[in-house]
Order: sequence, then structure tokens, then C-alpha cells
Amino acid sequence: MMQLSIKRVDRLVGMAVLGSLLTVWLVLTGFDAVTQLLRQLGLVGRNGFTTFNAISYVLVTVPRRLYEMFIFAAVIGGLMGLGALGASGELTALRAAGMSRLRIAASAAGVVAVLTLGVTILGETAAPWGDQQAQAMQLRLKANNLGLSGSTGLWARDGDRVINAKATLIKQVDGHNTVQLADVRVFTLTLDGQVSRFDWARTAQNDGRRWTLQDVRTTTLDAGGTHSSSAASEPWDSRLNPRVLEQSVIQPQYLPMRDLHRNMSYLTRNGQNPGIYAVTFWGRVLYPLNTLVLVLCAMPFAFGALRSGGLGKRIFIGILLAIGWYFLQKALVNFATIYGVPPLPANLLPAVALALVAWLYFRKRS
Repeated sequence: MMQLSIKRVDRLVGMAVLGSLLTVWLVLTGFDAVTQLLRQLGLVGRNGFTTFNAISYVLVTVPRRLYEMFIFAAVIGGLMGLGALGASGELTALRAAGMSRLRIAASAAGVVAVLTLGVTILGETAAPWGDQQAQAMQLRLKANNLGLSGSTGLWARDGDRVINAKATLIKQVDGHNTVQLADVRVFTLTLDGQVSRFDWARTAQNDGRRWTLQDVRTTTLDAGGTHSSSAASEPWDSRLNPRVLEQSVIQPQYLPMRDLHRNMSYLTRNGQNPGIYAVTFWGRVLYPLNTLVLVLCAMPFAFGALRSGGLGKRIFIGILLAIGWYFLQKALVNFATIYGVPPLPANLLPAVALALVAWLYFRKRS
């Protein structure tokens, strides 16, 4: 009988939290999508950009918006779900029946945990794919001579040359983000479309005035055969606009973890600081933990309404504090990164501190 009773409690709390969470999640994501749609409609008519393109752009980015909004929906929905039970007296009845705050909070967190698993998978599959499609649409809008392919990287036409870069990375120089092309291939074509020269370079960088190729191998083709040469670096008279190229970079927060790890490894192997890629990678790894800890730490504001009035006020304050902590945690991570703190502890310490606060509360109030 006790086992059956506990299962009924889980369903009662879980369904209340689930209904509120899904409603808030839909509203937040919908509002964000509509706002972006209005922005895209303002671009209709430029470079053949149509209303259909604007709608398509927003639709393919919906998975990423769902991923980003989930943590806010989990906090707000969890508070609203328990708040509804408190307003109807059911939460008071559960406490009077001997249910601890931790037990009730665990039922709410269980629903959030299941959804978090699905959202994490979404953030590693459909969300990155959709953002790559959206990025390609935006790039075609800004520059007709550039193109993106998820498997073969960046393609560009530069006069009589065709350029391919397997990766376009964000590199931090003196506190500013610059673009670096990696694994660069340059095909120089004759008037009849034949390849007369092929250049391969490990990287291509722009210092704000000109491009430079690093670790270059050059092969020329003529009537006498092929001729090869190599150089540690050489200037590159490309007309590629680095500012336009910045628009081709998929922002690290929109990349799946496998691509983040690949970019981190590439930069580390070449003696460069992985910087924003490492911070984003560990943030993604700890995303489920941060979500659950934030939800648990918001729960006391729902329980606090049992003994005193002002349920709506308490929930509102809880939402503000939880969301405020989320942005504070992001700021703390960025601050720690600037001062050389490794990305893993920089991302982990705020979550551990918040988990300790939640544990102390439930231990004291159990």
C-alpha cells in the first residue's frame, strides 16, 4: 500500500509540474520564434530573400530555441506546478501526511530530469543541424560568392580561384575574436576551367589588413608536368572579406559537443588556447546538472508559501533569483576564464555551490 501511495504522489506532483513546464516552454519558445520571424521579414527582398526563406529560417532554428529556453521553462514551470498544488491545499496535505520537502522536490525534479535527457539529445542532433542550415541561408543573403556545407566546410569564389576551408574557427587575439581558416585548399583555374595551381595551407589568418598562409605546399601544373614547393608562411592576396567570413562561423554555443571537442583538439595541437570552445564544451557537458540544481534551489520558494501568504509573490521572487543566478553563473565562468581558471572547474564550481545550498536547505527542513 505504501508503495502504491508513493507512486500516486509522484504522478500528482509530476503531472502538475509537467503541465506547467510544457506551457511555459511553449510560450517562451513561441515568443522568441515570433520575435526572430519579425526580424527576418525585414530582410525580405534582399538578394532574393523571400518570405518563405524567412519562415524556413525560423523553423529550422526552433530546436535550438527549445534547447535554450528549457532551463528557464524548467525553473518557472516547476515553481508554478508546485505553486498550483500549494494554492489548492494539496501540497499542505502531502506535508501533513508526512512527505518531506525533499521527497516532493524529488518527484518534481524527476520529471525535469527525464525532459532534460531528451532536450540534451535535441541539443546534440536537430539543434546544430538546424543552425547550420540557418547560417547557410544568412550567408547567401550577405554574400553570393560564399557557401557552407556541413561535411566539406566553407567554399568561396575569389576571381579565378576556388577556396575551400575545412574549418572556420573563432580565435581570440588580444581579447578580440578573429576568424582563422583551417585546412585551406586553393584551386587556381584557367579560362577553360582547368586547374593550373593547387595550394594547401594549414591555416589562413587575417591581421586586419592582409591574409597570410601558414605551412604552405604549392603544386603548379603546366606542359612540363607538376612542380611542388613549400614555405613556412607566405602572403595571400585574397579578396575574402574577414568580416563577412565572421558571419559564416557557427557560434560555439550552437555546435554539438563532438565538433566543439574537435575544434578544441585542433587548437591545442597547434599550441593555441581553445578559449571559448572549451568553455562552451564544459557548459554543454554540465547542462543537465545545472538545470536540475537550479530547479531544486528554486523549490524552497514554493514550500515557503505553505506557512504564509503571498504565493504569487514568493514564486515571482524565486523565478527572478533562479534566472538571475543563471546569468550570474555565465558571468562567473567568463570572468574565471579571463583570469586563466581551467574551464571545467570554472563551470563546475557554481553548480556545486548551488547544489550544496540546496542540500543544506532540504537537510535542515526534512
